[in-house]
Amino acid sequence: MEPVQPDVKILIAIVTTQMPFGKYKGTLISDLPVYYLEWLKNKGLPAGKMGMMLSTVYEIKVNGLNTILDKVKTAVRNSRNHG
Repeated sequence: MEPVQPDVKILIAIVTTQMPFGKYKGTLISDLPVYYLEWLKNKGLPAGKMGMMLSTVYEIKVNGLNTILDKVKTAVRNSRNHG
């Protein structure tokens, strides 16, 4: 079986996009707490890219893979400082 390659564009969007609505409006998608992501998932995630980002960060966090988000944040920060 081929290893799964993450969609880098989605990961970058997760660490650079702010939540556009709700209790955590203005918070980066990557910084949303798991309990809030669970609540949204149970309520029904929005369609489209926002739903994909929320679902992705939920899966990353519940599976203990937060280091992925930390590495993407660092890479984005470094590219902005050196770009």
